[in-house]
Amino acid sequence: MVRRGTRTAGGRRTARTDVAGSARRLRIGRLLLVVALVLTGTKLIMVQGFDAQDLAAAAAQQRFTNDAIPAERGSFTDRSGNVLAFSSEARQLYATPTRLADEQDKAHAEDPSEPTSDQYKREIARFITKTLGNRVAEQDVLAALFSKSTYTTIGPLIEPALARTITEKYPQIGEEYRATREYPAGENGANVLGGARWSQDARKIEGRLGLESSMDKLLAGTDGKKVSDTAMGSDLVIPGTERELEPAVPGSDVELTLDSDLQYMVQNKLSDYARKAGARSAGAVVLDAHTGEVYALANDKSFDPNSPSWGPDGLGNPAVTNPFEPGSVNKVITAAGAIEDGLLRPETVLQVPGSIKVADRTVRDAWSHGTVPLTFTGVLGKSSNVGTLMTAQRLGEDRFNDLVHKFGLGETTGIGLPGESAGFVPPRKDWSGSTFANLPIGQGLSMTVLQMASMYQAIANDGVRVPPRVIAAETGPDGERVERPRPEGVRVVNPETAHTVKDMLRAVVQEEPQQGTGADAALEGYQISGKTGTAQQIDPTCKCYSNSTYWITFAGIVPADNPRFVVGLMLDAPKSGTPESKSSAPLFHDIADYLTLRYRIPLSPNPAPGQVLQVK
Repeated sequence: MVRRGTRTAGGRRTARTDVAGSARRLRIGRLLLVVALVLTGTKLIMVQGFDAQDLAAAAAQQRFTNDAIPAERGSFTDRSGNVLAFSSEARQLYATPTRLADEQDKAHAEDPSEPTSDQYKREIARFITKTLGNRVAEQDVLAALFSKSTYTTIGPLIEPALARTITEKYPQIGEEYRATREYPAGENGANVLGGARWSQDARKIEGRLGLESSMDKLLAGTDGKKVSDTAMGSDLVIPGTERELEPAVPGSDVELTLDSDLQYMVQNKLSDYARKAGARSAGAVVLDAHTGEVYALANDKSFDPNSPSWGPDGLGNPAVTNPFEPGSVNKVITAAGAIEDGLLRPETVLQVPGSIKVADRTVRDAWSHGTVPLTFTGVLGKSSNVGTLMTAQRLGEDRFNDLVHKFGLGETTGIGLPGESAGFVPPRKDWSGSTFANLPIGQGLSMTVLQMASMYQAIANDGVRVPPRVIAAETGPDGERVERPRPEGVRVVNPETAHTVKDMLRAVVQEEPQQGTGADAALEGYQISGKTGTAQQIDPTCKCYSNSTYWITFAGIVPADNPRFVVGLMLDAPKSGTPESKSSAPLFHDIADYLTLRYRIPLSPNPAPGQVLQVK
């Protein structure tokens, strides 16, 4: 079919369908325009209204960065106020080389009298090198400034005043807060203190070992807040734009019970003695006889917490973490129980054979003998295994077990040092017939050097064991000093029993009329009480007690007539062939001698009376 058209004024035809289509397209266009305007308006409302806060925050985030202001870490001091650990404020210089170059080239283009970026960088490098002296080489500064990186550090950590001198003259150089941890005494007491290091992630000093770790929260304080301008399109802080929003609150200072001079002496004497004895390791503890305060706690191996790298040797604290079988120092438990219960007196004579059978176990003394008449004092003085087991059988297993726990064995002391071991005491229900052949003579159970010293502290302190402590007080950011409460004492035996046992233990160090096993511990002019110990170690090849590898121990009280200090010592697997490998009594003598001089302990009014160990 042929469509008819209309003519225009010029004689051209215009199809009716073109007019209709144009009208329809116009209506569709208007509709689309309305929809677009509605959508745009809606978006505008969302942006200006509902999303305004989020978008503003996002924009601010592009312009600013919030950072923490690390709080000053608290210090450690000894009992006399000598600083053992403290934090110093430092600065790390940094630059944004590419940004610095762009800005300086732009400045030079606008004002040719301004130096080029290369000239400016060399000028900065010369000034930094001159300011820092020989702590940084100019070539190293130039290498940092001419690098193509967006961020680079410059030189070592420096004092804030030096950093300020540089950044005030050249604002294009920034400074970042750092803190360094300083240990003036180096290795002295490091096993107790531990160590702390700057953490780049946390941007503050963090405790890594020892008390630095376990007391980290108290020492760290509370960080403050600051805001800095950030370069657009990056997270780089523009130097000189930092503003403080909230100040930091410093951490607390901690006062320890340690005597740093005594600690130094004990640590060095112990290390030297262990080396001469060929011991695998060694530990020593000095306690106040009445308060349980730790005056020294040492291991033969230590580390320097100031060193850039630690260990692995010497990082731990074996004196509180590594238990051992104590040997004959454990005989004090049986002696205290027998005196307390009225079973024996010091002068009671026991007919002691050369060996004794307990269940399926035969135990002998360290020296060969037939039946000998030993006083009960002589059983301790000559360290007779047989005489001790004869007495333990009178005491009974249940009573012995009760005393073991009253003396603090099988549980931690609560001193607050990381990784403290409770040692091991077999549960009473698990004892076999032969268990009681081992425990009274210090085999089959284990303790730390700290626990061993704590046992003898109870004897020195009229029968009351005061759990040892190493933290004396804390001083908060407000300057108020708060003493740590003294732990509540545990009554182990009555005062009369403690005095009697302490006097009996003087026989161990006597030379006349009959020599005890620890005569080398004697100190001229002072009454000394103590006990030697030798415990067989397990031979891993046969899973039995070795006849060549031992723990050598000693625990003593100075002076015995008016106790001031208790000393515990342990040598782990000393090699035979040297005097030091046979006994730690001489080491006790040296430490006791130092204690009496340092603390001006008066001489004993009377020498210790000679005690009969074996009757004729």
